[in-house]
Amino acid sequence: MIGLICFYIDKRHPLCYLRSMQIPFRVKDLLLVIVVLSSMAAGIIFPDFGFFFQAMPMYCLMALFFLSYLSISLDAVWKTLTEHRGEILAFTVLKSLVLPIVLFFVFNYLAPTYALSALLLTGVSTGVVAPFISNLVRGNSALVLVVVVITSMLAPITLPALIQAVAAKQVEISLFGMIRMLALVIFVPIAAVEILRRLTPDLLRHIAKRQFPISLMLFAVINLGVFCQYSSFFRKEPHIIMMASVMAIVLSAIYCIAGIFFFRKSTLENQLAGAVMLGNMNNVLVIVFSSRFFGPVETMVAAMYIIPFFGLIIPLRYYYHRKTQAGSLSHNE
Repeated sequence: MIGLICFYIDKRHPLCYLRSMQIPFRVKDLLLVIVVLSSMAAGIIFPDFGFFFQAMPMYCLMALFFLSYLSISLDAVWKTLTEHRGEILAFTVLKSLVLPIVLFFVFNYLAPTYALSALLLTGVSTGVVAPFISNLVRGNSALVLVVVVITSMLAPITLPALIQAVAAKQVEISLFGMIRMLALVIFVPIAAVEILRRLTPDLLRHIAKRQFPISLMLFAVINLGVFCQYSSFFRKEPHIIMMASVMAIVLSAIYCIAGIFFFRKSTLENQLAGAVMLGNMNNVLVIVFSSRFFGPVETMVAAMYIIPFFGLIIPLRYYYHRKTQAGSLSHNE
């Protein structure tokens, strides 16, 4: 697969181009993708086994967010916010309000089955691992970190409001119920981290050392508990899994283009940060949220977004490589 990607990116060097861009390969990332996809498949194939975990996804998600927030310093967030207030405000409006509405109506016209998926994935908060992804593609990670915190704080209000405003005719769900669930999942872990950071910082450092294996276990339990509910549906409609993968990749391409375009007059680092902030969202939150309030299609699209979630690193590093190469050529001239 990587060889084919290289071939289409640059036919002159079909096997070595990714290496020339210094795209890192992490065994942990591969292991995460394997665990996510295999646990999702296990939930569908062995629903009786997944039934034992059906009550646990929300609590596992809270634990996952707790682990993710360990690396976030609110003091650093505040410093960056004061330096880039205007850009951050405008981008937050685009991320949380404008783009979700636009994509909902575009998909509602072209592929109505996936309109809600587009709304949920676009309107949810930026993923807590986005600063790490930004580091890999050489984006402005400080800017990404601020948007992670701001969109996380806003998501319990903005996402339910968006659903109520533009999709009320398609779904009948409790606005208060959505707000309550998102607030619990997001605010309780943040508060817990801040309290423990002041009371027992050594405990947090001890937990952080074991963060990755714990996260893998939580991902697996979430998928087992969620997808066992839809086992019969996906067995009858297996093509939905393939279509969900296609929709996830299409959405990721739109996010990259929109993020780069928003910062088109800014630095290359900000352009890459824009693509990461839109393209790397809390898809696990959407999985759990969709399983509670929506249906199997929205849940599956969110789950299959794990593919472009990490796959976006390749085109963004290519974009960085070409832009810096073009800049050096123009400077020499």
